[in-house]
Amino acid sequence: MTSRRKLGKSDAKEPKDIKESELELEEEIEEIEEAGEETEKPEEPEQPEQPSEETPGEEPEEKTRAVLPGDLIGTSEEYSPRNGTYVDKGNIYATASGIVKINTKDRSISVIPVTNTPPHIQVGDIVIGQVTDVKDSVALVEIAGIKGKGEREIVNADQAAIHVSNVKDAYVKELYYEFAPFDIVKARVIDLRNMRLTTVDKELGVMKAYCGNCRAVLKNDNGKLKCPKCERTETRKISSDYGTGIV
Repeated sequence: MTSRRKLGKSDAKEPKDIKESELELEEEIEEIEEAGEETEKPEEPEQPEQPSEETPGEEPEEKTRAVLPGDLIGTSEEYSPRNGTYVDKGNIYATASGIVKINTKDRSISVIPVTNTPPHIQVGDIVIGQVTDVKDSVALVEIAGIKGKGEREIVNADQAAIHVSNVKDAYVKELYYEFAPFDIVKARVIDLRNMRLTTVDKELGVMKAYCGNCRAVLKNDNGKLKCPKCERTETRKISSDYGTGIV
């Protein structure tokens, strides 16, 4: 005879306990899944700000290009000419070597120089040169540079002349006593048409001179020039900067 096991109190409540446990488990799973969806949901990446076509305070520009003096860079119908340009018969040309700059906002065009324009001698400029010849009334000078304008080749550096009347504030008996070939002089430009120079001012005149006998550099000895080798003494219209190398 088969024996039957009596259900105790704990056995009688087992189906209900299991059901409640399963419900609680399902609720916990749902909560976990919902929480997982919230935490794992990828954030949308921030879209980078698109650069505006025009930045306030800056001039919009097109691609630049290099040009030489005289190059055609546009027409007056297209652009308004600005610095570094000139207009001829409706065409716009570059006046210097540089980079073309186009402003698309106001439709202007200009050239930004990349090299300095070779200097031009002007009236009032202080020039440095070498005496090439001395005549009765003029000393001829080959100009080598302009004070304050670098050492670049000068565009209009023709041979200049110092007339006897423009040597100093005193009577000049013989120009040969004031200048000699190979002397280095500092002078001021007073006439461009005839390229006339003057050495009247105190700081102007001969800055370096050579002995007419042995070609040694003469030394300043109380206003007179003396050769350190052969002791020959010579005269010049000397600059107050003689022998200093100061231009």
